[in-house]
Amino acid sequence: MEPGSPSNRTVSKAESQLRKGVLEYCVLAMMRNGPRYGVELLRELEETGALATSQGTVYPLLSRLRRDDLVTTSWQESASGPPRRYYELTAAGQSALDEFAGLWPAFRNAVDRLLVPAPRDEAPQHGARQHGAPHDNAPRDNAPQHEAPPKNPAAP
Repeated sequence: MEPGSPSNRTVSKAESQLRKGVLEYCVLAMMRNGPRYGVELLRELEETGALATSQGTVYPLLSRLRRDDLVTTSWQESASGPPRRYYELTAAGQSALDEFAGLWPAFRNAVDRLLVPAPRDEAPQHGARQHGAPHDNAPRDNAPQHEAPPKNPAAP
């Protein structure tokens, strides 16, 4: 399949939302080692599988990144066809990428903690109090402590 061409695969709403949230920063990350042109970016996104997208998504994103001064563009001759527009990170683009890269591990770990069930012996019990709050049957500070009356063994 040609990079950036529409896929016949149906994408779920969850997958689409995840991609929208990270695509910009993934595209910036692909430029961190130097200028890249659009088709090159589309191919690399396609190779990831989960980030595969179309020209109709990537080129408007690249235009917005340029308007937001996160990338600059330059035209370069191509040995295999017409000139290509290359996209390169600006200092602001590198800062945005650095910020995202710094936030991503904690964000990913927080989501993983919520999505992956804890082993039964570590999972909090339903209704259990947390953060050191006393249990309903635990003695309270300065509260009188009463013992339960002894059970009458003859009672039914």
